[in-house]
Amino acid sequence: MLNLKHLASAFCLFVISQTAYSQLGFSHEIGIIAGPVEFRSDFGSRNEAENNFGNSGFGIGIVHYINFSYRADCNCYTTDTYWNDHFKIRNEISWNRTSLNHHGEWVNPNRTSIKADKLRAHSGVAQNLDIGTQLEFFPKSIRDFQAFSYRLAPFASLGVHYTSFSPKASTTYGDTTDPNHGGVFNQANIYPTWFDNFDPAVDPYPINVNGGSTWSMVASAGVRYKLDKLSDLMLDFRFQYFFDDWVDGLNHNLEYNKHNDWLLWLNIGYIYYLD
Repeated sequence: MLNLKHLASAFCLFVISQTAYSQLGFSHEIGIIAGPVEFRSDFGSRNEAENNFGNSGFGIGIVHYINFSYRADCNCYTTDTYWNDHFKIRNEISWNRTSLNHHGEWVNPNRTSIKADKLRAHSGVAQNLDIGTQLEFFPKSIRDFQAFSYRLAPFASLGVHYTSFSPKASTTYGDTTDPNHGGVFNQANIYPTWFDNFDPAVDPYPINVNGGSTWSMVASAGVRYKLDKLSDLMLDFRFQYFFDDWVDGLNHNLEYNKHNDWLLWLNIGYIYYLD
């Protein structure tokens, strides 16, 4: 419930800020995006391609743009400045979900130990709700693109998102619950290497599905294709880095997997010009 309250507060600030921009007369665009997600987490080793490409999911979102090159209140172009002709503000609410399993060297079929069985039996789900803003830069003129001087308009963006995450975890090896660890399966059924040098007095239990919230950095590059006067197609490739290592519900603090969670998202979108 606390995460939802934080998200609601962020959404209210978002609405207030966009209302302020609307009063300035700038035009608006709205669209929908969707596409495959690759989630890079503590499942498997990050440097193994089999693991990186194996944990794939799906994302969908609604995007809103503030277009500084055109004024909605007079149906006219704004003052011709570099800012107005090359930048847009992109606001977004999105959701993504990825099923997570361990792939690669430590679960290869030739590994027949109990340790490998426990690792193969463990799976999870990462699911995240995002709200945030990005500054989008178009190296070519936005005005010329809207006037059909060219059909393709590349862009790059950078921004910050607030993320509410609610992971899941399960195992097919032994008992699935243990009230001493938030209902997550007990240590006897978990990959034992995660407990090497583990000190329960200072180290967190490596699995936590209570969920939480964090900030994340978002960077992307893409291109728009002009369909007609009021609509574009968009292709966007995103990198999103979370300032937390519990987004996937797993944090075993091993040397080869000690970084925070992050994802890659290739999405296709349809953008409609409201004004």
